[in-house]
This record gives sequence, C-alpha cells and structure tokens, in this order.
Amino acid sequence: MNVVPARRGWENLIAWSDRATTRRAAVWIFSCAAVTFALVPVLHAFRGQSIKDYELWYQTGQLAWHGREIYPDMRVQKFDFMYPPSCALFLAPVSALGQIGLIVALVFLNAAAWIGSMLLSVRLADGKKESTPLLLYLVPNAIILVFVWGNFLLGQPTLLLLALMLAAFAALQRNRQITAGALIGLAAGIKAFPVVAILYLLYRRYWIAAASLAATLTLLLVAFPIAARGSAQAGTDLHRWTEGMLFKYDEKGFGQRAGRSHAWKNQSIFGVANRLLRHVDYDDKYEPHRPVYANVADLGFSTVNKLIGVTALLAGLIYVAVLPGRRRRTAETDAIEFALLLLLMLVFTPLAFGYLFAWLLYPFTVVTRRLMFGHSPLLLFTAIGAVALLALTIPFRVQAQVYGNIFFATILLFVGLSAELIRLQRMADDPMKLSTSIG
Repeated sequence: MNVVPARRGWENLIAWSDRATTRRAAVWIFSCAAVTFALVPVLHAFRGQSIKDYELWYQTGQLAWHGREIYPDMRVQKFDFMYPPSCALFLAPVSALGQIGLIVALVFLNAAAWIGSMLLSVRLADGKKESTPLLLYLVPNAIILVFVWGNFLLGQPTLLLLALMLAAFAALQRNRQITAGALIGLAAGIKAFPVVAILYLLYRRYWIAAASLAATLTLLLVAFPIAARGSAQAGTDLHRWTEGMLFKYDEKGFGQRAGRSHAWKNQSIFGVANRLLRHVDYDDKYEPHRPVYANVADLGFSTVNKLIGVTALLAGLIYVAVLPGRRRRTAETDAIEFALLLLLMLVFTPLAFGYLFAWLLYPFTVVTRRLMFGHSPLLLFTAIGAVALLALTIPFRVQAQVYGNIFFATILLFVGLSAELIRLQRMADDPMKLSTSIG
C-alpha cells in the first residue's frame, strides 16, 4: 500500500478527527449506539413487545433442538424459516438458553460482528498503516447506521456475513485459501447467497479456496445435519429447503415470500425490475388490501427475466473487464475489487431487504479512503449521488424504495468504483499521472 498524503480538502477534517478529545467522543458515541441497539430487542422481550425475527430464530432452534421438522411439507403449508438447515442447527443450542438468552447471545454476536466488520473494512481499504484517520471509521458508519440498526432490531445476521466475507478477503491476500473458502462456506451455510462468491474464486483461479468452500458447504448441509438429525430427517430438510427456496421462482416471486418478492422493501434487481416493468402489487401486506402499482411498463414475466439476465451478464463483463491482471494486482486494487464483488452480490441477490445493505459499510470505506488520498471527481460525484439516493428514504420511506433508491445507490457505487479501478491502473502505467494525483 502506497502511503500518500491526504487531499488538502481533507487535511483539516483529518486533523480534527484525530484529536484525542474527538477520538474519545467517537468511542463513547459508538459504545452508546451499540449498547442501545443491543438493549432494545432485549427490553422488547422483557416487556412482551414484538421481537421481530428473534421469535422465529427461537422457534426454529427449538424445533431443531427437539428433533422436529424445520420445514413443513409445502403441500400443506409454507414454511417461515427460509435459511439453510445448517443455520437451524446453529440456532438449536442457542435456543436452549431460552428466548431472552437467545436474544442476548445474538445481539452480542451482532455487536462483535459490527466491530469486526469495521476493523476489517479499514484494514482492507487502508492497508497496514500504523495510524488510520478516524474519519475512515466515522464516515462509512454514519452513512449505513440505519441499516446496522435494522439488523439489531430484526435480529438479522448481515453483519456476521459481512465480517466472514471480509475475513475471507483478508485470508486471500495472505494466500490462505483453505481459510478463505471455509469462511465463505460458513457464511453460505448461514444464509445461502454468499455461495455465488465461488464464481469469483474460480475466475481468479483460487482453486483451493473454491474447493474449500464446496467442502465446507458439504459438511454443513450434509454431514453435519446427518450427524445431528439422522440421514432420513436431514435428507427431508435439505430436499424441502432446496425445493422451496433455491429452485422456486415464478411470476409470484421467490421461495416462501411470494408477496414480498416484488414488494417495495426488496431492493434487488429482481424486486425493482418486476415492480417497475410489470403490473404487480408492491404492497407487502398479507391481509386483503387494495393493490398499488408503480410500473412504468407492462412487460411479461419472461421478458423481464431476460432483461435481468442481460443486465447480470453486462455487469459481470464490466467487472471482469476492469479487474487488473494477476501481476498488476496491489492492495489498493484488491480493496476496490472486493468492494465491487460485494456490490454485485447485493444487487443480484433475489431478496435484498434494507438490513442487507449494511454490507455497504465496506464499499463506503473504500470510497472514503480513495477520496481522502486521491483525486477522483467521478468517484466523488457517484458517492454523493449514492448518499443522496439513500437519504431519500428519510422523507419518502416507502415511495423512494418503491422506485429502488437503495438499488440505484448501489449501482452508482459500482459505476464509481469501477471507474476508479480503471483510473488507478492507468496511473500505475504513467508515473507522471500518479505524482500529479497525489501532489
């Protein structure tokens, strides 16, 4: 990692943020936020108020703990727990602590994952510098704080998944491929979508990491459940989950959440494209209600899916095109490369609700670092645009998300960082441009 001076416009901000009083204040504010975020679900449980998804985690853990069915027969009823069987088995011993004990354990895990994600984000974005500007922690967290709060309130594992993915990236940089593959496999064993990272591993010829990922998933989805629940029940669990979640996609939506797949909360390309290009109801209420629409076209289901497929192919080709060759990779290019991968995973995950965009912590850390120590007008423009789009959720919570403000903010970050990766490689080829950029 090249150590370069901060841009002049950032120097005063960095100097202010690095004062001892500012750092102490930041630690206190973070501590208060983390404690508050963790206490709210616990207090809700004590008061008998809604505990969101924590209740489902407890019920699922109890079913697994007592050897009962996790996924009911879909011909009889839909199942509420949509995560892999391995995730249910992880929850089983935690549910033995009782409902409140489970909540306490999970909020502590979320807090630890949040801290880990912050440290790993800065480590990957800034390298092994002895002194990292506090702004590199403050700015990204300020932008995505509401998504972090959503994970604590709902009990979602997004921060844990992010920490595992970032730890895997750090392991790849040290050529610890077995560890990297196992970490991504563990993330996929908790919530399936991180498994698509295997495409990146194969493209970058991380053969050992890809094999490690596959082996880890085999252990988590086959061997572990057989040991815990017997071959017959484990086979039934895996069959019902794959049939009901992985391979269930039709005009009504994905998996067990047909009504929510096209609803305003889903910020993946699947949700946004179907809402805007098909005449489908974007309300996520389950009880009878008056349908509401936001489509600007009325295309067929197959046509929309072809457009999504073409977009996915185009995004993948852009990603491959901007990646540097193996010999031209540096810690700086890797930081952007990993951020782009996370952005693609967010956009093309079938169900991407608001809490999942806590993953933007790392891309925004990379953006902040690039703007602090480099001159990139396009990256600045796209970053401001992304933040502005995210901010629309405050005054227009439903309508902004109906039209995909979070989705398009993610796309803007992808565009800006892709251009920045190209710019960085061009500067490496021209020492004069590099000296001008950091001067």
